[in-house]
Amino acid sequence: MKIYRTITLALTALLAACAQQPVQQSDTQSDTAAKPPAVKPRVVARPAENTPVLPKLELSQAILFRLLLADIALQRGQFNVAVQSYLELARETRDPRIAQRATESAWNSRFIGAAIEAAGIWLAADPESQQARQVLAALLINQARLADAQPHLEKSLAADKENAGQSFMQLNTLLARHPDKAAVLLLTQNLAKPYPKMPEAHFSIAQAALGAGQPALALTEAREALRLRPDWEQAALLYGGLLQQRNGNAEMAAFFQDFLKRYPRAMDLRLNYARLLVTDKKYPEARSEFQTLLKEFPENPDVALAVGLLSLQLGDFDAAEVQMLRALENNYKDPDAVRFYLGQGNEERKRFDEALKWYGSVSGGDQFVASRARYAGVLLKQGRMADARSYLQNAGRNAPERLQFVQVEAQLLREANDFRSAFDVLGRAVEANPNSAELLYDYAMVAEKVDRVDVLESSLRKVIQIKPDHAHAFNALGYTLADRNVRLQESYSLIEQALKLAPEDPFIIDSMGWVLYRMSQNEAALTFLKRAYEIRADAEIAAHYGEVLWISGKHEEARKVWGGALKQSPANELLLATVKKFSP
Repeated sequence: MKIYRTITLALTALLAACAQQPVQQSDTQSDTAAKPPAVKPRVVARPAENTPVLPKLELSQAILFRLLLADIALQRGQFNVAVQSYLELARETRDPRIAQRATESAWNSRFIGAAIEAAGIWLAADPESQQARQVLAALLINQARLADAQPHLEKSLAADKENAGQSFMQLNTLLARHPDKAAVLLLTQNLAKPYPKMPEAHFSIAQAALGAGQPALALTEAREALRLRPDWEQAALLYGGLLQQRNGNAEMAAFFQDFLKRYPRAMDLRLNYARLLVTDKKYPEARSEFQTLLKEFPENPDVALAVGLLSLQLGDFDAAEVQMLRALENNYKDPDAVRFYLGQGNEERKRFDEALKWYGSVSGGDQFVASRARYAGVLLKQGRMADARSYLQNAGRNAPERLQFVQVEAQLLREANDFRSAFDVLGRAVEANPNSAELLYDYAMVAEKVDRVDVLESSLRKVIQIKPDHAHAFNALGYTLADRNVRLQESYSLIEQALKLAPEDPFIIDSMGWVLYRMSQNEAALTFLKRAYEIRADAEIAAHYGEVLWISGKHEEARKVWGGALKQSPANELLLATVKKFSP
């Protein structure tokens, strides 16, 4: 009797925890490769009178055993056993608490098919549960089943009209990963139809329209959202961005100016306006906006940091430092980021000891690796290569960081033109980590510098095997063959594959032009090289483009391209060699 009572208490606690107990995450492979939805739907509390009617569940020994088995399996990481046990119990008992537990365990274990079935049982057992309906809708969206999700989303919105605006704001996040942007737009429009006077509904349509490549519709809907809620800063930012897409910076700036006259405390919009002025090189106007921001929000650390970063971009290092220190004093949420930027500012001013102090004070966060890399870079600027290498070799806190610091060490050696040492450093790292695509790619790039084309080719082929979508590995191998004027058909095929993977990459477009030139297809080559140069006026792209222009008899155009590139990159070796070769 005492044992039975203990088990009963355990079961009672287990059932009570169904709605709130977190489930351990797992990387275990499941019946689907899809990941769980990134955003869990908001839980809507229901009045006591809507408490679900629970089935008359006999507390048999079999149910007790299977519930405990499932819970223990979950704790031990045996996710397939736990999910199957919970799901079978949910099917048999139709108890919403068990079905919820089954949904949670399947969701977190990445058994998405089982999670959808369990959520369906949960909703059928408790039709008034908004949580069950929202979870089921999120799972269906995750599986690209928008039509199946629509009625659940409609009912969720209708059941909680007071919070429908917030739900619309969550909708685009929930739909962000769906590849069919036109279907996302149609779903959003259908959901918004009953809410013509809700600004969030129009905002949601505007975002979906932008994703679907319909900027005119996006502009119309963003304008309507602003008409319904004229002071809505987020809608104003979206509308301004759409104006910029349509007619450039001037129209966006005019709109921002007008909005700020009416709503001068729109902090985020004023920050974006200041950034726009910096981009347009309207520095006095930008500084005026900085002063307004600091006057309106003197104790806001976000404003202080934003103004500091803009000042850093303008080269006003004194003002940048003042504002960044103010951000630290006002407890900015990520102090390590501020310390990193203070290090950058001092490095730019060649105050190397101060830069080292700030970089060294970064203790964690997203800037940790970058701060250590910059610290080593400052040591190199001081002529302390041995110290820089020693520092990097001892900076990593774990294996992934140590690999990153190996790459940084090799890069420092390359910058110092010590290609043999860089090759040796990366070679040892590749030997210890033979399946690291990043290390192999870097190893291949430095192998070319020491004339080890065999290592370059074998490394890049292995990168392609490990990561078939690595566009730059295809491009690097194809370009190397083209530049050496060997195996040109193979080179063309490799670069063609790279271009399919990254069609807008100017360096890959340049490689296609270069291999076509090697294949004596000069007109086709010029089409690609011109496009690459228009996207990015890089010195090496200019060297290639100018060479093909010259060979095609267009000497003046070639000189113009080379002349412009030389002003920007007067020391580029390939550019200088090309100009000397054809126009001494």
